Order: sequence, then structure tokens, then C-alpha cells
Amino acid sequence: MMKYLARLSGICLALLLSFGSAQALAAEPNTIWRLLDYMAVDYAAAVEDGEVVNEVEYEEMVEFAGSVRSGIAELPERPGRVRLEANAKQLEADILSMAPVDQVATAARKLAADLLAIYPITLSPSRAPDLERGRLLYQETCASCHGVSGNGRGPASAGLDPPPIAFTDVDRARQRSIMGLYQVIDQGIDGTAMPGFSQLSSDDRWALAFYSGSVAFEPADEGARLWKSDSELRKRFPDLAALTKITPDELAGEIGQERADALMAYLRANPSAIADAAGPLGITRTRLAEAERAHANGNISRAKELALSAYLDGFEPVEPILATRNPDLLVRIESGMMDLRAAIDADLPTSAISERIRAIEGLLVQAENVLAPESATGWSTFVASFAILLREGLEALLIVIAMIAFVRKAGQDRALRFVHGGWTGALVAGAFTWLAATYLLDISGAGRESIEAFGALIAALVLLSVGVWMHGKSQADNWQRYIRDKLGKALSRGSLWFLFGIVFLVVYREVFETILFYAALSAQGSTGYLLAGAATAGLLLVVIAWLLLRYSRTLPIGKFFAYSSVLIALLAIVLIGKGIAGLQEAGVIGIAQIAGGPRLSMLGVYPTFQVIGAQFAMASALLLGFWINHTRASNNDRSRDAV
Repeated sequence: MMKYLARLSGICLALLLSFGSAQALAAEPNTIWRLLDYMAVDYAAAVEDGEVVNEVEYEEMVEFAGSVRSGIAELPERPGRVRLEANAKQLEADILSMAPVDQVATAARKLAADLLAIYPITLSPSRAPDLERGRLLYQETCASCHGVSGNGRGPASAGLDPPPIAFTDVDRARQRSIMGLYQVIDQGIDGTAMPGFSQLSSDDRWALAFYSGSVAFEPADEGARLWKSDSELRKRFPDLAALTKITPDELAGEIGQERADALMAYLRANPSAIADAAGPLGITRTRLAEAERAHANGNISRAKELALSAYLDGFEPVEPILATRNPDLLVRIESGMMDLRAAIDADLPTSAISERIRAIEGLLVQAENVLAPESATGWSTFVASFAILLREGLEALLIVIAMIAFVRKAGQDRALRFVHGGWTGALVAGAFTWLAATYLLDISGAGRESIEAFGALIAALVLLSVGVWMHGKSQADNWQRYIRDKLGKALSRGSLWFLFGIVFLVVYREVFETILFYAALSAQGSTGYLLAGAATAGLLLVVIAWLLLRYSRTLPIGKFFAYSSVLIALLAIVLIGKGIAGLQEAGVIGIAQIAGGPRLSMLGVYPTFQVIGAQFAMASALLLGFWINHTRASNNDRSRDAV
């Protein structure tokens, strides 16, 4: 496996440079980062106290510095690249002047960090690596050269020059980041027996990197104690990316060598500790910090992506719980997130972006207190479960009841099976969605919002036509037999599947959203209270359905169509607002905020010009349709009177 991790990497790249090809290799962010990482570690082997102590190593450092400079110049044009070029030239000048080791190492690592901010590459695994899997992979692919224990003296190491890296070398391990190991595993070292292992899955490569990086450090209880007792240290590692980028030596500069070794031993062997501690709000904070750095570096598009991820991948999963415990705080955080994205879209100065991020971070502290495990009670879970199902179910129920009453009024009971098939099919599809999302697929935050948003938009457009159509029938109070005849013919011409489709679409959207909310609630435990809340809401929905069906039977057909058309029109306006807001949250369309505008999520009202404009357009279309219906009915009445 990683036989030549550092020194052989340097020899290989030096040979390539001599043939004029290393500069081409360095024109990739990954390769530039690897060169900088190598220089930060091995410059100390070339220069000491301003004097060259190893001529070969020093020549490599000089050539690597030139390769980094030229490689950065060949990267795609982006804001901040000019600054990278200037810093690369300064690093090259420092090496030529045999500057102190600490100065060069610091400059190389800072340049590497700035490079990643402008040209992002894979920084961390998507989930906590499996160290047992990493150990097995190491034994299969690495132990023959690096030794079973990682001492660099495996049976295949004889005659290799330079010898394979000893992962048990603590001094060397202190200078290596997990990301550096991952890059070598991924790409290999050209011109040597060290191949790339890109055929392994990303999860396997990360598992192997974490295992290799943990061999040198003896497990100790002190590391676990530090992690669990020191909140400041936990803040230092908000996510796995923070762990993969840092070297033990860098951490030692902050907290001391002994504490750094103990903490690195624990975290590299137990990366799930970070994943568990970070949680959704930890992801939010990390993404916000990265967005701030990206904006400061002039990478506006990256800042937009990270600000959106802060909401979708970090905050959105905790929304259902926060909505039941402190809905006002939820609205303030959502508004703050939306304001941040709007500010980035408007290309406001970094100071304005930072001010908004500080305000959001303050709100996140409040949210953490509200969401703390000690704040969770069985009663709060019951209330949340009850409120979610009642809210989501009522919206779907109104449409289903309207369709059932519609076919009954038309005297077409045979169509009922299509209505019932629509909502039962939606429930079945929802169950499969839950199974797929839980066991097969990882639906992203943007994917969730997009599914909900497009479902709402399609339903709103369908309800627009249904609402106008029903209103038209309400103008024919004296023609009930004519209406029944026409409805019967219409239903026989294939609109039965239309009924099925609209019921399925509306109910599935609500089922999908309910699944997401209940998935978040179930993570709190209190399963009994969760089920009790859902059962209570379900019973209440049954009672509401019974009352609506019974009342609708006594309504004259004209009034039924009039009331139903108004109800469906209102639902269409609500859904168009929710659909546009969902697309904004998914980053599909932009945000133009209305300062001080209302925010009533239950009614689909959000303070953006896009949402309000869409709702105004929907209301205008409905009113126009109603006016046309009224005009036609009046003309028909005059024609009948004339006859």
C-alpha cells in the first residue's frame, strides 16, 4: 500500500519535473494541495537554521514551489486566484532564501487552506468511517509492504528503496493529516509501485486513511475524557472535515503535544464521536463558517451553495421538533437564513454577510437549548406528533372529501373507487418512499424540498382548473338535472383517472412531508407518545371527515359547488405559495425579500416578491375564471328570459 508516502512521492515528482511534466500535473487543485502538504512536512529535512542540510531535498522543495506557482496560474479563473498566485510566489521566495522551517510550513498550510476555499475538493467522508473495515482493508492491501503492525517491514518490503513508510513512526504521523493520506490512497504515486486505489469506494478509502493514520497513536482513556469534558475542544471539531484537515502537530500548537496526541488517538480511532456530537446544528454552523470564508475569498457561487446547505442539510431536519417547542424561534431562524441567501445573491459586502451569520449563530444557541435532550418530554413528543399529522392531514382531507362529495352529487358512485384508490395509493407510495429513504437512498435536503415544491405547484395548477370548473357549475342552480347529465357524461369519458391523479398527488405530497417530520421526531425516542399523538390526530381527522361528508349531503348541488370552488381556490393559493417557497429553499429560484413582510407558513405566505407575486397571479386567475363563469351564467339567464 502506501510504501512511499512522502519521500518517494517527492522523488517521483522531482523526476517528472525534470521531464517538464510536473507543472501539468500541478494544474489540478488536488495535486497542488498534495505538493503543499508535502512541502509543509519535508522542508524541515532540507533546511535547518538557514542552511541547506540535504541538497536533494532542497532541490525538490525549490522545484515543488515553482510547480505550485505555475499550477495555480493555470487553474480556472476565479475570484481570489490572484491572491493565491501572490502567496505562491512569496512561498517560493521564502524557500529560495532558506527561510525558517516554521515560516515555510505555516505559509504552505495557509496557502493550501486558501486553495481549498476557492477550489473545493473532497475534504471529509459523508459519514463516520468504519475503522474495522479499514483494518481489514489494510491487512488485504497494505500489510505485505508496511507490515501487519504498520512498522514498514512487511515481507514484500525487502529491497525497496526508499523503504515503505512506517505508520508506527509517531513523529511522522504527527505531521500527516487524514486528508493527505486519503489523497495518496485515491491517486497513488505515479512512476512507482504505489498504485491509486480509486476502485475502492469513497467510504473504503476514508476507512483506510483513518486506520492508517491511527496506527501510531496508542489508545488512551485521556482522549475520551478530553473530548467529553471540554466543550471548547468539541467546538474545534464541529465536523469530520475539521478532523481530516488538521495534523496532530498543528493541534499541539493549540493545546500542547500530550493533549493533542491523546485527542487525535481517540478521534482518529472513533470518528463517530464527532459525527454524533456535531448533529444537524453543528452542520449548520460549519456550513455558515465555510460560506463566510468563501465569500471573503470572492467565491460567491460557493458561498451560495454553502449557505443553502446550512439550511437544507443542517437546520431543516430539526424544524419539526423546533416548530412544536418554539415556533417563533423557528420563524426567526428561517427568516435569517433566507435573508443571508438574499444578501449573498445581492452581492453585499462580506461585512454584511458576516453580520447576518453572527445573528443566525446567536439564534442557533437558543435553538440548541430548546432542542437539548433534557428539554424533550413525552408530552412535547405527543403534541408534536398530533400537530404534524393534523396539519398535514387536514389539507389532504379537504380535497379528498370534496372529490367524494362531488361524485356523490353527480350520482356517479362508481367513481368513488378512483377517489379511494388515489388516497390509498398515495399512502402505499408514501410507505415505499419511507423504506427507500431509510434503507436504500439518501434524499438530500434540496431533493426533499424540490419534491414537495413541485408537488405543490402541480397540485395548485390542477386545483386552479378544478376550482374554476366547480364555480361554473354553481351558476346553474336551476339546472340540476342538466348538471348531473353532463357530469355523468364527463365522468364516462375518462376523467375518472383525473380524479385518481389529483387525489393521489395532493395526498402523496402531504404524506411525504409527514414522513420527514416523523423521522425527525422518532430520533428523540418516546415512541409511545409519538404513536399516541398520531392516533389522536387520526381519530380527529376521521371525525372531521364524517362531519364534512354528512354536511355536504344536505347541501343543494349549487351551493355545494359554490362552497367547494371557494375552498379549492383558497387551497390553490396556499399551495402555489408553498411551492414557490420550497423552490427558493431548494435553491432553484432566487429570493427577493419584502422587508417586514408577513410570514404565515400555514397559508403559504412568505415575505418574498416571488411568493406573493405567484399567489397574486393565482388569485387573479381564479377571480378572472369566476367572473367569466358569472358573465356566462348571466347571459344564459337573459337568453332564457327572452325565450
